[in-house]
Formats: sequence, C-alpha cells, structure tokens
Amino acid sequence: MPHVDITVISDAICPWCFIGKRHLDLALAELPEEISVSVAWHPFELNPDMPAEGLSRREYRTAKFGSWERSRALDAQVEAAAARAGLEIHHERMTRTPNTFDAHRLIWLAGEHGVQSAVVDALFRRYFVEGEDIGDNAVLASTARDGGLADVDIPAFLASDQGRSEVQAGLDEARRLGVSGVPTFIINNSIGLTGAQPPEALRQAIIESTGGSGRPG
Repeated sequence: MPHVDITVISDAICPWCFIGKRHLDLALAELPEEISVSVAWHPFELNPDMPAEGLSRREYRTAKFGSWERSRALDAQVEAAAARAGLEIHHERMTRTPNTFDAHRLIWLAGEHGVQSAVVDALFRRYFVEGEDIGDNAVLASTARDGGLADVDIPAFLASDQGRSEVQAGLDEARRLGVSGVPTFIINNSIGLTGAQPPEALRQAIIESTGGSGRPG
C-alpha cells in the first residue's frame, strides 16, 4: 500500500492556510483507498517580530498596508476566497494580531498526542470565525480542549519551556528551505506546492508522488 507523508508549513493567522487546510482535507477525502497519508503541521511566523502580547489589528494592518481601507479591501478578497471553499472568515470580529509562537507550541503538543489536525482546525476557527486572540493563554487553553487535549494541563505547559526548542527548530528549518510563503505543502520530502492550492491539484500531486498519474485512466 503506497504511503505519503505530507508536511504543511503554515501559520495559525494565515487565512490562506485556513483555506489550504480545507482544500487538503477535500483532496484527502478523494484519494484512492489504497493510498495512506500522514500529515504533519510545521511552524512559520508571518510576523516574527510581533511583540509577545500582539498588537491592535487595525493599527498593525494600517501601518503594513498604508491605510485601513486598503486592509479592508484585502480582507474582502480573502473572505470571498474562503466562502468559495465553504468557510467563514469574520475579520470584523478580530481586534488583535497575535504573536503565534505559543500557538505553534500548542500545535507541536497536539502532534505528540495525535490530535494535530483537530487543534489546527480549532485555532483557525477561534481566530478567523470567532475573532479571538490566539496569543492569549486562556484562549489557547480552551482551544486545546476543543481540539482533544482536555486531559493536558495547558496552562502548565504554556508556562514551561516545553516545545520551545522544537518550534524554533521548525522555524529555522523553514528558513533553511527558503520558505517565504504559506501554506507550503511538502509531499514525500520532495514535491513542494505553495499557496491555497485547489483540492484537485493537491490530490494529483499526492497521487503522482506514489508513481501514479493523478488522472483517471
């Protein structure tokens, strides 16, 4: 039975990563039954210099894009793309742009417990749908419960150094690989796709990595 390892390099506040995950899930659902897949989520920081407490989203985006109107226009484009994927994004609910280092630590921990996909989903939902600050420890703790980490003492985990070196190593590896945009999909350590690729493109790349054509015969 062919097995495929997929690494997704992403950030928890990247809307295209939210959309990309939906597309990946759709692609996986349409794979031939004989192909098994493992997916691992690795860290990337869109804002590596973000203060630990985050910043006002309006102030940050206005400075980044030159005006709040420009930021809102870009948000509208993202919301339209999300809607086409069957997702909701509510930028109007977001008040802060968070630092995501601890969110990545939570994703790493979820991987240790076999619930990484669920925790990634929960983080995306908390930020993009509910507009919550996923840099806040209380939000991260409740998100962890949503994702299946109810039996883990998340406040103690966040107060510790656990996962810090692993996340930093992942960030360093993304830089070493030259990753500059997310999501980036690495399939069987060689095939790289960047951006919120359509489900069919992801499906085809996965099948081709096993030696198949990716197309009906």
